[in-house]
Amino acid sequence: MPVPPAPTAPAALLPDRPRVTELRLSAFAGHRRAVLRFGPLTVLAGPSGCGKTTALRAYEALARLGGGARLDAAFPDPAACVPERARPDAQHRRGFRIGCTADGTEGPVHLDVAVQAEPELRIVGERLTADGVVLLQTALRDPGRRAVQAAWHTAGSAPVTRAPLPDDRLGTPLLPLRVAGKTDGQRRVLAAAEQMVVALRSVFSCDPRPGRMREPVPSGSGRLLGGCDNLADVLWRTRTECGRRHAQFVAAVRAGCAGSVADVLAEPAAGGVVRGLLDRGDGVRTGLARLGYGELRYLALALLLFTGPGVLEVDPAGEVPAALQTLTVLADGFDRGLDARQREELLRVAARMCDRGHIRLVAAVADASWAAGTDGVTVVHLDP
Repeated sequence: MPVPPAPTAPAALLPDRPRVTELRLSAFAGHRRAVLRFGPLTVLAGPSGCGKTTALRAYEALARLGGGARLDAAFPDPAACVPERARPDAQHRRGFRIGCTADGTEGPVHLDVAVQAEPELRIVGERLTADGVVLLQTALRDPGRRAVQAAWHTAGSAPVTRAPLPDDRLGTPLLPLRVAGKTDGQRRVLAAAEQMVVALRSVFSCDPRPGRMREPVPSGSGRLLGGCDNLADVLWRTRTECGRRHAQFVAAVRAGCAGSVADVLAEPAAGGVVRGLLDRGDGVRTGLARLGYGELRYLALALLLFTGPGVLEVDPAGEVPAALQTLTVLADGFDRGLDARQREELLRVAARMCDRGHIRLVAAVADASWAAGTDGVTVVHLDP
């Protein structure tokens, strides 16, 4: 698979803001030796069956592992991640390998993980490297023990420190609990691990479901769900929190929805629920239930691009200031149901928001000919 040149970061993207710039699918489902390089706004393009959804699933799984999730939570169907023609070894073991690169103040930091999927799910190897130095390495030495042997860079009186780590979680996010930070080598390990974890944790996977967006929803937290089911509840919150950003959102909706649009709002209804509306500006209000499939997906994705971690159902690294974090949105079927006008307007909104550096987008589409040539867009073509 051809690897496009690494994209150049825009001036607005601060170099000390950790972000994932590369996903490696060494042996994962239908991918082998695949390297996907990401810019602030990346479009994965290719026909059905080329592995776009699989790549997003791998990215999301790494993000969950980076946040400390157990292996079975990140990979609920591990057998589906094993390459189809992979043969079991003498012990009937099969697995998969994935990895990523996170850029930031420590430079490129690389994480590679080998997972055994059969006969039981466990991590059998993990490597964290930077500048050619292995900062953390784990290996399964005794299959009878539920642990891997870990060694991390010390550069003190002993070159490495060895200790067991659990085989159902990544070791990288556990390092701050194990590494004292007394030597330059240990501090380097901690800095690289933090960069990787921060880059991975602020990920939001989104695929709007218009059928659920049409119904009134209970008033709740105002945090957008991955399917955008609770869009009306989020509108109820965001319309009052930032007038300037809401005005930009309304302008985007006006450009992509049929008829005049003076405002987008939510109103309470009986039973403690709220429903979303388009104010047509002439005394008529159109409920979301009357909007078409494409209009609802367009509206949800536009709202997503104008919000941030505080409005999305994500778990960002709370110990790191928001100004040093970048939210990454994974959007499968980004242009599903959209007409040409809607998808081009949405891409312009995405490019503008991504250029500011606080949000990154990885979007999957079947055909990216309409996106190619747009400033700030990195197109990665996948082959079946």
